[in-house]
Amino acid sequence: MNRGAIEAEMSRVEADFAELVGRASRSDLRRPSRGTQWTNRQLLYHMVFGYLIVRTLMPLVHVLGRWGSSRRFAALLNAARRPFHVINYVGSWAGGQLVPPATMVMLMRRTLRALQRRLSRETEQSLALTMHFPTAWDPYFRQQMTVQDVYHYGTEHYDHHWRQLTLDQ
Repeated sequence: MNRGAIEAEMSRVEADFAELVGRASRSDLRRPSRGTQWTNRQLLYHMVFGYLIVRTLMPLVHVLGRWGSSRRFAALLNAARRPFHVINYVGSWAGGQLVPPATMVMLMRRTLRALQRRLSRETEQSLALTMHFPTAWDPYFRQQMTVQDVYHYGTEHYDHHWRQLTLDQ
């Protein structure tokens, strides 16, 4: 996937997320999602959280990509998968309870725009940096991912969870 396609994905997600949240009723937000233990509201927060993770990962992917020694780090993270899954679940549960939907939209917009600005400054060389990832953490993490793959990951994660929403779409 090239830079232009990733930028277009992020623009699509920004508009889609605002529309989803904007037309969701209170009862829509309280409804259980499909295939998760979260409500739609909690799952929407988790979808924002996915992009927050991408934004947080970027400096680490650049550093470890330059060092070329991320295999042990990924193995350590894989070993810590159980605590990660608990934190991931509880964090999204709590975030979905506490963060108002309008704030989720604002946070998604800010995060996506920050990622788009960063992406526009990436060189072809920096987009090609590679890091090992903890594949036990997420089905969309691959054993090795480039910086460009990590930008795209956010949308893979978003689209996966979009299909689990039980909003009137």
